[in-house]
Amino acid sequence: MARVTTGLPPVKAPWIVGRPALLEHAAADYLNELARQRPWTRSRAEELLESLEAFLGEPAPLLAYTRLTGEAWLRTLPSTDQTEAAELLGDFRAYLRDWGWLDHARPVNQPD
Repeated sequence: MARVTTGLPPVKAPWIVGRPALLEHAAADYLNELARQRPWTRSRAEELLESLEAFLGEPAPLLAYTRLTGEAWLRTLPSTDQTEAAELLGDFRAYLRDWGWLDHARPVNQPD
C-alpha cells in the first residue's frame, strides 16, 4: 500500500495503552485503510485475515503473527488461494511496519 509522503513523520496507529496489541485491532486498522484505498478488496482481505486469526487462536496477540506463522497458515489454504493470501500478508506486514504496530508490540530493538 503506497502512502503519500509530505515530509512529516508518519502518523502512528493507535492502540490500547498498557495492553498487548491484538491481531484483530491491527487487522481492523489495516482494513479501514484498505477500504479507503481499494474498497473492492476489503471483503476478501477481511475473510483471509479472519482465517489467519482463527489459525493463530482468537484472540491472537499481534506478535503471534510472524513470517513463520504466516507461512504455516498459507500452507493450510487451498493452492488456489495461496498466491492471493501471500500478497495480502506482504501488504499487511508492510502496513504493520509502516504504521508502528510492530514497533509497539515487541520489545525495543527487536528487528521485524
